[in-house]
Amino acid sequence: MKITLNVWRQKDARSPGRFVSYQAANVSQDMSFLEMLDVINEGLIGRGEEPIAFDHDCREGICGTCGMVINGQAHGPRRATTACQLHMRSFRDGDTITVEPWRATAFPVLKDLVVDRSAFDRIIASAGFISVGTGSAAEANTIPVPKLQADLAMDAAACIGCGACVAACKNASASLFVAAKVAHLAQLPQGQAERYRRVKAMVAAMDAEKFGSCTNTYDCEAVCPERISVDFIADMNRDYRKALLTGE
Repeated sequence: MKITLNVWRQKDARSPGRFVSYQAANVSQDMSFLEMLDVINEGLIGRGEEPIAFDHDCREGICGTCGMVINGQAHGPRRATTACQLHMRSFRDGDTITVEPWRATAFPVLKDLVVDRSAFDRIIASAGFISVGTGSAAEANTIPVPKLQADLAMDAAACIGCGACVAACKNASASLFVAAKVAHLAQLPQGQAERYRRVKAMVAAMDAEKFGSCTNTYDCEAVCPERISVDFIADMNRDYRKALLTGE
């Protein structure tokens, strides 16, 4: 395969950025998208040019660091797939592919395709801790959990915090991310003691980080690599209203 890559290049957070085109020949359809970027970077380094900066770690669709917008879609054209698990067979020979970073005030660009997603860390930190013992593992049936609640908790806990929901949302809302982090504890007995204090703190932190509001366009769910449901946003809003009304 031969492709043309239009990549956002930006020296640092203070410098203006622009798109730069690169030609990539002999691209195997079995390469992952990040492996293709590696090949381009090898060529750039060989010519004494600055390689394209992009985030990556596990390259197994687990860590959520490989976020980038590919042809206008967060993580690219395949549903429930991270950029590192997207393969070049999803494109055609001769294609022009445009790659850019997440676009959100709360995710400032650090360099090229790398953005600062520490706002997510601060939202999680605002939730505090849960009141459970951390000694040896308790017997499995000490606190019975209905299967429906256990399944919902696991569905929410699948969120990898990649930020695709923010990048896809026209308002740059982090509601799906926050709702998932609220919900996976709200579904379990261990998460009940701080349930309403937690949701108030996390929503306040989300607003403080300048994420936008949710207007139910469902773009977040459409691009989520873990298929997190927008139903969790409704659950979060319900708990938030209850927390405000009851003062809990």
